[in-house]
Amino acid sequence: MGITTQTQRHLADIVALIAPQGRFALIDNHPTLDIMAFMRKSVSVHWEMMFTRSLFATTDIAAQGALLDDVARRVDAGQLKTTLNTRLGPIDAATLKRAHALVETGASIGKVVLEGFGQVGKT
Repeated sequence: MGITTQTQRHLADIVALIAPQGRFALIDNHPTLDIMAFMRKSVSVHWEMMFTRSLFATTDIAAQGALLDDVARRVDAGQLKTTLNTRLGPIDAATLKRAHALVETGASIGKVVLEGFGQVGKT
């Protein structure tokens, strides 16, 4: 199964690389994403949204808590690691501008983190 963001940008490569009868999951949102290229390979496409269960009160809503508990257990055990890659420091206009510019490049890897949100406006 392939999972990505910026699907539109990478779609041609994804189609070329994915196996026939493969499964592709995405978390991003494109109003005009054309997935017809997957048809030839009979690829199934799955959109994932973290809040679907709670938004629609699905019958398997308890699974969300179980998934989160499992992730927490794996993080605590060192089996999963954060995608945090860049820590820019306390939030202010300058660091927010730097973070935005970095993300806009489309080349940043991992999460970009600003800190101190609880301190904003406190003296």
